[in-house]
Amino acid sequence: MPLLPLAILFGVTSLVCAVILVMHAFRRSVGTGVMVLLIPCYMLVYAFSQFEHPRKNLIVAGFLASTVLTAVFLGMGAHGLADVAARTPPPGF
Repeated sequence: MPLLPLAILFGVTSLVCAVILVMHAFRRSVGTGVMVLLIPCYMLVYAFSQFEHPRKNLIVAGFLASTVLTAVFLGMGAHGLADVAARTPPPGF
């Protein structure tokens, strides 16, 4: 299944971008950092409204796109594994 390694690659990319966002939020204040860390939707609000970084566009786009692609590839990979597991073995086994 070549889709699962792609899901891992995009998952790691998403994680790196999320770590950058969380570190920036904690540098701003502990309360903001805790909110970004514990409230999933607030990370998006913070990324678009308060996150200031020279490469903001790349980090936010990388986070959003990688998260979506990870979910898609995990879903497709799991669907492919389910298809393989559901096949009946040939007669004689």
